[in-house]
Amino acid sequence: MIKKKGHPKFNIPNAGAKNRKRVKDRWRVQRGLDSKKRMKKAFMGAEPTIGYRNPESVRHLMPNGKRAYLVHNEPELRNMLADPNLEKFEVIIASAVGKLKRKQIIESAKKEGIRVRNGGAK
Repeated sequence: MIKKKGHPKFNIPNAGAKNRKRVKDRWRVQRGLDSKKRMKKAFMGAEPTIGYRNPESVRHLMPNGKRAYLVHNEPELRNMLADPNLEKFEVIIASAVGKLKRKQIIESAKKEGIRVRNGGAK
């Protein structure tokens, strides 16, 4: 199992305050002139920086250590089968794919012994 680096939650300041329940927990760059967060004061919490980035070897990996391969149709699945590092990938079927083609892709992947991450969707 490959472990990625952790990082703190990057939230906008005071988002959890009682009078700001409408504000979602998400990150926005601080632009205020007097913003302590923009000034990088430690008590305001961490800001996203390049130092939190994972090494390239583990970037875009799923928790099981495999990479996702997005497929829209069967020819794309066949292109994936031509890859020599086939065991390092798992298929994800695009959300725009309908029921019929989705079923065909799942059957083809099953024959080849490839796991489909969202095979039960739709």
